[in-house]
Amino acid sequence: MNSDVTSEKDERPASKSSLNNHLRIIGALMMRETVTRYGRQGLGLLWLIGEPLLFCFGVIIMWSIIKPPYEHGIRIAAFVMTGYSCLLLLRHLVAANLNALQANVGLLYHRRITVLHIYISRCALEILSTTLSFIVVYSALIVAGQMTLPYDPLLLYGGWLLLSWIGTGLALCFAGLALRSEMFERIAPLLSYGLIPLSGVFVMMAWLPPHYREAILTVPIVHAVEMVRGGVFGDAVRPYYNPTYAIAWAAVLTLAGLLLIAPAKKHVEIE
Repeated sequence: MNSDVTSEKDERPASKSSLNNHLRIIGALMMRETVTRYGRQGLGLLWLIGEPLLFCFGVIIMWSIIKPPYEHGIRIAAFVMTGYSCLLLLRHLVAANLNALQANVGLLYHRRITVLHIYISRCALEILSTTLSFIVVYSALIVAGQMTLPYDPLLLYGGWLLLSWIGTGLALCFAGLALRSEMFERIAPLLSYGLIPLSGVFVMMAWLPPHYREAILTVPIVHAVEMVRGGVFGDAVRPYYNPTYAIAWAAVLTLAGLLLIAPAKKHVEIE
């Protein structure tokens, strides 16, 4: 009896220590990637959020010039910000992980670093940087009188987390396929551009005819984007989303991605 209790107590610290080790490895890889990508001089770490920030502000300014101030009763700057930030998150996740293993294959010499650590650190870094840029742009638009505080913060957070999960699963699938096929690696950036018309980032589902709406709602990304906008705009829009459907797709994509990258070492040369 006493030996069983002692065994349970020993297992808990061991599992906690293992989790802490994994988190430390991922954190170290994130810092290494940031320094490698942006350097230690100049803006350095600030460029982590500065890059998506400039992209988002640039698109907002362009749309504000060529479009009327309101789109279906919503300020154009607010509408573009919510959509383009979602698109940035997806595209950055896919692009950052496409050649992640090939670029860091030397790290696998360290016994504690695994293939999954490399991909998780890349995903976490992109989600963090895009989220911070979203917060900064949102705050700036509130100060400028272009937006108000979120109508339903929980719906906004849920949509953003769900979008991050879908994007991570999609990124793992793309990365796994790119390891197996040089042709796919070359066409993957083109496929990511296909996310633009299918993701629903530049149109609300309520604005579409029913037959087009039903077709586009088969894309799981759309549900997360609609949740984000529903959380931001509230009664000003009528969002269409099914979180259960999107979660199921996120789980399938993640599982498929993990299966694709599981034998990744066989597809790269460790020099």
